[in-house]
Amino acid sequence: MAEPPILVLPYDPKISWGKKIYLMAAPAIDSAWLSSPSDPFCKSSNVCVEEANPADILPVLEDPIPFASNNSNIPKPPPLPGKICTRTEYSKRPRECSFVPKETKDTWDRLFKEGHGADVCIITNEKSCVLAHSNVLSSASPVLGNVLGLSKVKHGMRYIKIPGVPHGAVYVFIRFLYSSCYEEEELQKFVLHLLVLSHSYSIPSLKRVCICSLEQGWLTKENVVDVLQLARNCDAPRLALICVRMVVKNFKSISSTEGWRAMRRANPALEQELVESVVEADTRKQERQRKMEEKKVYLQLYEAMEALLHICKDGCRTIGPRDKVLKGSQGACTFPACKGLETLVRHFSSCETRVPGGCVHCKRMWQLLELHSCMCNEPGSCKVPLCRHFKGKMQKQSKKDETKWKLLVSKVIAAKNAVGSFSSRCSGLS
Repeated sequence: MAEPPILVLPYDPKISWGKKIYLMAAPAIDSAWLSSPSDPFCKSSNVCVEEANPADILPVLEDPIPFASNNSNIPKPPPLPGKICTRTEYSKRPRECSFVPKETKDTWDRLFKEGHGADVCIITNEKSCVLAHSNVLSSASPVLGNVLGLSKVKHGMRYIKIPGVPHGAVYVFIRFLYSSCYEEEELQKFVLHLLVLSHSYSIPSLKRVCICSLEQGWLTKENVVDVLQLARNCDAPRLALICVRMVVKNFKSISSTEGWRAMRRANPALEQELVESVVEADTRKQERQRKMEEKKVYLQLYEAMEALLHICKDGCRTIGPRDKVLKGSQGACTFPACKGLETLVRHFSSCETRVPGGCVHCKRMWQLLELHSCMCNEPGSCKVPLCRHFKGKMQKQSKKDETKWKLLVSKVIAAKNAVGSFSSRCSGLS
């Protein structure tokens, strides 16, 4: 006979205990597993809640019946569910449960400073000694663990050397291995030495502290060249990039520092690379400025086309088509290029040397009219003077001139699309 499905009942105070609740008859069920009328179900036993045939299953709870077993052994029901944690709140929780109280850090710091039970003597450049514990050093740094494994024991003490850095830097370094503690002044004083030590002895946490401190304000014009060389040797690409940007930005003042002169003698290839970076950055800057000026000119041409169409179609204050009634006292025109173009049109209409190439102002007007003709899509109904004339002239142009004008039109239209419609900007401002 197949086993019935298992149903685990959670605690619910709304359950009516007058309803018949049956427990599957099985020899593994003991009376101590049953709940009293005042206690909910708390075990994941084979409990089945259904309206079943009493002839097949044993009625267990039809009327409140006291149990002879000791109810003190029955565990209390679980508490009601609290506030449901949303995905956003859950994502804010730390992935790793880790909390190191200040007392623990102080204990490890005191162990290092007092040196109880120390079995390692670290000899520094000043022939001074920093006491430490081999177990702590081996656990904190695999490199130091290998060094200690190769060292010899003399009178119960192992002697190792950390050369090339000041005694104070070694002291701060070993202290960090014990408690991750350091003084701000000491870190700032020995930050370059600690960066080298943390990289050489594979202490990524101290390396991150040094890199972060340098990136956030400890870089100066005097030490940036040294930091750049260390960053490259210590596999800190982000710090190296920040140093290069600082050199490029302040090249004139940095190139006169003692660090730059020392780098020039020791590493001329790096000097050449930095000089090339400065030249490249200057070239990019000039190229950006050139493109900005170019876009500015194309935008002005587009605004001139809009103003020309405005003058010839609608009229503006004191100038316009003959069939328009002009109002000289009306407010200022919303087209920025209108005033300058109005002066140019008046000069063009009264100039005696209107021949192209004879007058600079007239030549400019001829070019504007030809540019409008290239951009105009309605030459039949266009009110701009000479529009149809230039349309016919375009058909007789050489391939070179045609390409030149098409390129100019495309750049003017691109400038228009980049800043949006000039008319819509004017309406938005009004």
